[in-house]
Amino acid sequence: MRRSQGIALALAMAGGAVSIWISAILYERIPHIEDEFAILWEAHVMAAGEIAIPSPEEPGAFSVPFVIDFEGMRFGKYPPGWPAALSLGVRAGAPWIVNAILSAAALWLIYRLGAKLLNPTVGLLAELLALSSPMFIMLSGTLLSHMFALFLTLVVLLAWIDLTRWNDEDEAGNPVPRWMLVTTAGLALGLLILVRPLTAFGVAIPFGLHGALLLVRRALAPEKGIIMVGGITLLLAALLPTWQAAQSGDPSLNLYTLWWEYDRVGFGAGIGISPGGHNLLRGMGKSVWDLRAGLHDLFGSFSWIFLPFGWTALKKIKSGWLLLSIFPALVFVYVLYWVGATLFGPRYYFESLPSLAITSAAGIAFVGGWLAQKTKPARWRKPLTVGLVSTLVLLNVHIYLPARLGMMQNLYNISKGRMQSLEEAGLEGALVIIDAGHWTDYGTLLTLTLLLKRMASFWLCRGEQQPIMSL
Repeated sequence: MRRSQGIALALAMAGGAVSIWISAILYERIPHIEDEFAILWEAHVMAAGEIAIPSPEEPGAFSVPFVIDFEGMRFGKYPPGWPAALSLGVRAGAPWIVNAILSAAALWLIYRLGAKLLNPTVGLLAELLALSSPMFIMLSGTLLSHMFALFLTLVVLLAWIDLTRWNDEDEAGNPVPRWMLVTTAGLALGLLILVRPLTAFGVAIPFGLHGALLLVRRALAPEKGIIMVGGITLLLAALLPTWQAAQSGDPSLNLYTLWWEYDRVGFGAGIGISPGGHNLLRGMGKSVWDLRAGLHDLFGSFSWIFLPFGWTALKKIKSGWLLLSIFPALVFVYVLYWVGATLFGPRYYFESLPSLAITSAAGIAFVGGWLAQKTKPARWRKPLTVGLVSTLVLLNVHIYLPARLGMMQNLYNISKGRMQSLEEAGLEGALVIIDAGHWTDYGTLLTLTLLLKRMASFWLCRGEQQPIMSL
């Protein structure tokens, strides 16, 4: 094993440990936002070998955020990909471990991607930047689907780059067979659709354009592979309407609209809660707000400083254009969605983290003179760059990051301490009644209802369900 690979592996393992620590200490291994409650509920259902359960006799008295009662059945609104993966953790009694494993795997793949595109130094820098990212750290300890989507995006990138670089002369010497690259890319992109459909659409745009360009140019070696990647992706994506049909009887029904009728993608009346519906101007304004609000959540105090230099370095590499395109593609597709996301940083763009981390790392290497350049860099550039980057990373880790994580402590006043007395009592079949106007009033105790068919505890929720505009 090369020295750089050993360091990369150590950083990946550190990332997994950080995820476990964040989950245990900051989030207390319980859900804190509506999405997490619903996803964990779905994971428990799947762990029991089902996809839905009969609705209780009084559904309104046993409300779980984003869990729908429809025609006598209860099911979550989310696609099946992530709850199915999380159900493996539920079966093991540790759902929090799933994102910890994915965090470590994603960091390793970021290193591999940076090393493949440029060199191991850039790969290590990118991995270090990702590990120190406040957004990465905050999301790694949650039960949300972004870490799985990030991992799948990286798998697609690595497989696609190898596949499209392939030519017949490489057949004998390439360590990875072509059929394996095709299958891996297709399965990963198809599974991404089952995890986060709109994100998958954004991620797929650069690959689709690149594949179409290669087909137009009749690049014969990868041509069959590209078509097969698309075919595998579509076959797996077909499971999404199948899932919707199994839950609602209608393969074209967006399950989100069963909770909020206006929760749809696109522009027009009846989409979103703004008067007149969602439109392009509102979508662009929302995106600008998300990006500004999360400006420091990327890598702390220097989120965007090195990106222009990295763009200069990567634009000379064919595969670099593919990497650079993912971030603007995600920003573009989420203009179509009326909801913003700033609580954990601009998480709707999280799957572009490898693009931003590697571009920033390439920028650091370019400024420091570690990349091949026409003229020999001045001696002062390397020590000055090392000093600047080290200072900025330390400022992030020791000043910004602790303050940012402190904002997430006891989020929405949800903590294990509030349900400790019930746990210590060891009650079975207890009925707890709370006169509440919003789900956050009983959110702490809601975790205890996840025993599904034979729920040990129930909570009564009264009042109208109000949309949360920025989660």
